[in-house]
Amino acid sequence: MALIYIVEDDQGICEIEEMALRNSNHTVEAFECAADFYAGLEHRIPDLVLLDVMLPDEDGYSILRRIRNDKTTQDLPVIMITARNTELDLIKGFDHGADDYVTKPFSVMELLSRIRALLRRTKCDEAQIINAGNICLDHGRHTVTVDGESVELTFKEYELLRYMMINLNIVLTREAIMQNVWGTDFEGESRTVDMHIKTLRRKLGKSGDYIRTVRNVGYVIDGTERK
Repeated sequence: MALIYIVEDDQGICEIEEMALRNSNHTVEAFECAADFYAGLEHRIPDLVLLDVMLPDEDGYSILRRIRNDKTTQDLPVIMITARNTELDLIKGFDHGADDYVTKPFSVMELLSRIRALLRRTKCDEAQIINAGNICLDHGRHTVTVDGESVELTFKEYELLRYMMINLNIVLTREAIMQNVWGTDFEGESRTVDMHIKTLRRKLGKSGDYIRTVRNVGYVIDGTERK
């Protein structure tokens, strides 16, 4: 289980987050202001941070910018939690380096799901070798094999497969794939995703069946072993 820091000055919301996380067997430390949070970072770097935007001494965007500019915390997973829910606020959060963005009021179950997904993705990001059934991706060597046989992929095909394997069993929208693999969320380009999925399935042979289409949503790679 993870060590999670909560940076939140609303006591009611903080208690809800703490209770949910502790019930999920996480270790939690809560901070009401930026100064206390920075002191906590000096003591120990957590596995993940839940960061509010509106704080008494410094706003969350500024805190996030400092986190990303410090070599000791630049890769620290951060989920921003805020009442600001406009598209511009969301973009601002991601532009400052947020890994995810949750708006108040939020579902506790959804928050826990997002935390699990981010922790899983972070762990996979650190791993050099990722497996999905009989597909093996070795990021250190930048290779992909199926049952030990090498599979030749283009750069984007490789990045697409890796993004999906990092998010094993998680349904990914075309927009999320475009944003994370191509660096754009332009909906008109979603056909690019479909075409790359098609060629990726073909190159993976029978193992291409691990990549499932979720109608009207996107794609998921299913890591269940095939018989």
